[in-house]
Amino acid sequence: MSRSMRCSIRPGLILAAVIVVLDQLSKWAVVEHLMRPEGVADTPFYSPVRIEILPVFDLVMAWNRGVSFGILNNAGAWNAVILSVLSVAISAGLLVWMRKSTSMLVTLALGGIIGGALGNVVDRVRWGAVADFLDVHVMGYHWPAFNVADSAITVGAVLLVLDALFAKPSSDKN
Repeated sequence: MSRSMRCSIRPGLILAAVIVVLDQLSKWAVVEHLMRPEGVADTPFYSPVRIEILPVFDLVMAWNRGVSFGILNNAGAWNAVILSVLSVAISAGLLVWMRKSTSMLVTLALGGIIGGALGNVVDRVRWGAVADFLDVHVMGYHWPAFNVADSAITVGAVLLVLDALFAKPSSDKN
């Protein structure tokens, strides 16, 4: 593939940076201000608070030491380190893919995934766990709590699947 056919990675990198910033700002607001009980300055892992926003949406405080949907949430002390290293390595691989992309949709989808992964890495480095606080529920069923970074990863992955299913094939396949 010629270099001229590739998309610029700048939009994907900008999106990744914006997602990291928005993710960390939202977590700062929730962890440091909404969910920290008065007078409990040194214990960010405690919060019995549930703030109802809509009948199907609340703000809660959940700490995920594992991966998506709480898988490996009770695993060992090295989880944060191992998952952070793995997330950075995967992000590096996605960055290589982004550099080769000929589609702006794919570039932005990868930027969303990278930004979300790095936003969660910041949490693991900072707290040893990922701060999740968005709680969607219907008729007593609660989707696992998630955050802005998780949303960006999910949207990016869905866009990649849609691109794979519906994008017109390029005449320049290697």
